[in-house]
Amino acid sequence: MTSSNEDVVILAIESSCDETAAAVVRNGREVLSNVISSQIALHTLYGGVVPEIASRKHIEKINQVIEEALKEADMTLEEMDAIAVTYGPGLVGALLVGVAEAKAIAYAAKKPLIGVHHIEGHISANYIENKELEPPFLCLVVSGGHTHLVKVADYGKYEILGRTRDDAAGEAFDKVARAIGLGYPGGPKIEKVSKEGNPEAIVFPRAKVADDPYDFSFSGVKSAVLNYINGCKMKNIPIVEADIAASFQKAVTDVLIEHAMMAVDEFGIKKFAIAGGVASNGTLRNGMKEACEKKGVEFYHPSPIFCTDNAAMIGAAAYYEYMAGTRHGWDLNAIPNLKLGER
Repeated sequence: MTSSNEDVVILAIESSCDETAAAVVRNGREVLSNVISSQIALHTLYGGVVPEIASRKHIEKINQVIEEALKEADMTLEEMDAIAVTYGPGLVGALLVGVAEAKAIAYAAKKPLIGVHHIEGHISANYIENKELEPPFLCLVVSGGHTHLVKVADYGKYEILGRTRDDAAGEAFDKVARAIGLGYPGGPKIEKVSKEGNPEAIVFPRAKVADDPYDFSFSGVKSAVLNYINGCKMKNIPIVEADIAASFQKAVTDVLIEHAMMAVDEFGIKKFAIAGGVASNGTLRNGMKEACEKKGVEFYHPSPIFCTDNAAMIGAAAYYEYMAGTRHGWDLNAIPNLKLGER
């Protein structure tokens, strides 16, 4: 790892899905600016993210958010030590906008270019507000596109213990929210409605993957909810949305917590973090905190603003890549299915 007493300031860009974001981050942990232009209102009209629309919006907004991030940090492009960008995984068209922008800026400003893995960004979001957190630790990444249980061996060194075999947890939230008429985005809406429901009202299945105890499967619980709703309609039984939402949320969070604690027991690591959009879910957060406390494990989580897609987390991850000597060439491309740990 490169050692230096000088501050390292990075301009980071994130455009993997439906948020156009830019941030200026110092030494991987100090956020000088974090600008996010969200497209949620636009995609709500269609009940989910439309990739073509997302790409066009990124093109419209990207220069603006970068200018705003530099202005908010009160710094110039010349003062940046490197330009970082998410290059995968994500929607290919959306990723390409960020990658092309970062390459153009880095080339014009003669700055090093660092491509960052989106999930590595989510994990690194925990460094921003938890200055004392250092690897090794375990991390559960839960978002609309990903559900990963990861062992963080060191900065930039990851071992995936388990991942979803089908739907990501956030994707299941979106589909169930749509089925019970709550609309998009599903996660926050299900969490809100759940507060009025009984999580014990309906017992939905908790899937286990026979050949890998750390892997997840959420398509079964999603199908069980749809079957329950159809059954109620056929039998003219009243559908209590709040009970369905609360029971579904409990089924998903129970599985996430169970797998997490299983890893804590096996690896004996006394630090556990959560990350990703679903990590801002209060039920998951409180349940995980309680489970960690019982086992004497330190629990870490980012604030909600750093859970959903943002560029500050990309800047945090990029710092450690920069210090390790990672540099990308002008042939850097968007890789929509990029695996964690790949270069």
